[in-house]
Order: sequence, then C-alpha cells, then structure tokens
Amino acid sequence: MSRSFHSIAFVASETEPAQEAARRLSALYGNASTETADVIVALGGDGFMLQTLHRFMDTSQPIYGMNKGTVGFLMNHYREHGLRERLAAAVENAIHPLEMIAIDTDGVEHRALAINEVSIFRQSYQAARLAISIDGKVRLEELVCDGVMVATPTGSTAYNLSAQGPILPIDAPLLALTPVSPFRPRRWRGALLRNHQEVRITALEAAKRPVNAVADATEVKSVTEVTIRESGDDVCYILFDQDHSWDERILIEQFRY
Repeated sequence: MSRSFHSIAFVASETEPAQEAARRLSALYGNASTETADVIVALGGDGFMLQTLHRFMDTSQPIYGMNKGTVGFLMNHYREHGLRERLAAAVENAIHPLEMIAIDTDGVEHRALAINEVSIFRQSYQAARLAISIDGKVRLEELVCDGVMVATPTGSTAYNLSAQGPILPIDAPLLALTPVSPFRPRRWRGALLRNHQEVRITALEAAKRPVNAVADATEVKSVTEVTIRESGDDVCYILFDQDHSWDERILIEQFRY
C-alpha cells in the first residue's frame, strides 16, 4: 500500500554531520513537527535509527533513515535531492518488536520492547547456567555459556550474526534463538522458532552466577527469569529505497566472505 507524504519531519543524532544534514534538508523540504508529519526522516547511524523506531512506535508514522553514521544497515544512502520521489517509491516494512518481561532477584517485574534482540549475559567472571523453555516446555535443561539471545529478523544481521546466528528475511515469521560462546552443550548452535512462540530463560544459580537481561538499550541487572515473546499490540514502520531493499541487503550480507 503506497502512502502520500506531504509533510516531513527530520530528526538527527547529535553528531555534527547529522546535524548539518538536518539543516540542509530542512532548508530544501521544510521541517514539520514530529507530531503532525506524515513521515519521519532519521539522520544518523543504526543506533540512532533504533532509538527513532522506539520513539515513534505505534504512531503509524513510517521512518525513513539516511546514513550519517558508520555501518548504516538500517539506513538508506544519503542524498539531498529527490527525497520526495524516493519516499513515494520506498518499500514499507512493518516491524513487531519483542516484549521482554524480566524478574529480578528482588522479585520486581521489568518490561521493555526490543526491535533487534533480547539478550541475557553473564554478569561476573563465571559462566551463566541457563534453562530454556519454549511454550512452557523445557527444551534445554542446562546451557552453560556467556549468554543467549532471541533476535527478530531486523536484529538477525546485528549481534545475532556476530554470534554466528542465522540471517532472517524481514518478512519471515521466525525468531532466532542464538547462544553466545556456549560451553555445554558445546555443539548447540541455537534454534529457529516461530514468531508466535514464547521463550522463557531461567537463571540457574542466580545468586552465584548472576545474569543481566537487555532489550535493545534497556538493561535489567540480576535477573532470575526472562520471558520473551513477539508483541502483538506494538508495531513500527520502516522505509527502504526500492533499489536497496531489505531483501537485497539480506542477500548481500549472506554472500559476504
């Protein structure tokens, strides 16, 4: 479904190149308020793009990124001219984030959303000991590791890929469950899950081997149990140029060597 974008709001990271780009683009196209704009153009890197997607979650305003950072996997190429035409022709993808429910050692419940991944990491020099359940059934009684993560298709090319996890097409109804430096069982390399499945990770020996949980940039320290599932209520929209779509980026990434 195509959209008409009459008003554009520019948001930029704090770096000078991004701020300068915002000034130049605002002079060319105007700069609507973020509350009323038809589309949000984010200027920065992937980290800033994630912040922007979180900020405009559930507003129905699509986010179009232009790279003024480093890697820019979630961004389009920066060009000043022809922006309205690029926006009109862009491919829109809907992203449903993960919901993390973490219980800490005091019994306090913490909730957060993750567009990329939810990760559990060892907090001390000792390896974590974790049990993993899927839809209420224990699938791995003990995983000794540095950590484990559940990644969305959006996040599959980020930390998940660095941990040797699989790359997922953005419209795949899947989640990647990927260990970080597994020690026992040494050969376990993770699993692919349906996106409607619920993952529960329990910290064994939580007092002796403390672990932290992280949903994108939100960290909860000293957790005993973490439940992860795709949120059915929350959604954000991301725009990519037709000639550099998410599917094309996925193919390029899979053939890198």
